Amino acid sequence: MTPAAPDSFANPPQPAEGGPVEIQLPSPVKPKLRGWLHAGMFPAVLVAGVTLIVLTDSVRARVACGIYVLTACLLFGVSAIYHRGTWGPRGEAVLRRLDHANIFLIIAGTYTPLTMLLLPDASGRVLLWAVWIAALAGIAFRVFWVGAPRWLYTPCYIALGWAAVFFLPDFMRAGGIAVLVLVIVGGVLYSAGGVIYGLKRPNPSPRWFGFHEVFHSLTLAAFIVHFIGISLVAYEYS
Repeated sequence: MTPAAPDSFANPPQPAEGGPVEIQLPSPVKPKLRGWLHAGMFPAVLVAGVTLIVLTDSVRARVACGIYVLTACLLFGVSAIYHRGTWGPRGEAVLRRLDHANIFLIIAGTYTPLTMLLLPDASGRVLLWAVWIAALAGIAFRVFWVGAPRWLYTPCYIALGWAAVFFLPDFMRAGGIAVLVLVIVGGVLYSAGGVIYGLKRPNPSPRWFGFHEVFHSLTLAAFIVHFIGISLVAYEYS
């Protein structure tokens, strides 16, 4: 005795008014570790960030570091919610927009303490305003064109991340060689993650730990390196 056919086969969809039948393909299966790295990072960033703010003495450093920590919490928190949950089409679209917008936010947030605490007021304001305006433009771009191709928006992240390349000598003069090295190494790690995200390679284990997890691993490493550098700057400034 053969089992009864599922409804989709027993009652196949009929075309309306002779039109084509729409077939909804299942969403690709996420690797089992998708989102866990950022989920674990969120509480660590929250605790380390609050500690950084409390241990700095000056109001300027606290404001700058507060903006940085807020953008980091948004990045890791929203990413964890988006990647760990199962959402309907509308929820998926909203969270995807927020997730991608937060990449621009963390770039501008990282620049905030570096420019406010390392650069002279005039050049610091120029770079800070330029980065934040570009980040807001990038956010608008991702919010209103969530389906933009990777080859278009991924280079935007990387280009904005290296906006301060001409200010690196100023970073070294004010913060020392250690801060400069940390800023550069963090930037290289973020960029490597962006390239892997754009190419979807390497993809070591699509079932468990795919290219997106490699990308997330590099964002974690880059954030830690930059956090150490910003902590040195904040404590020295105070």
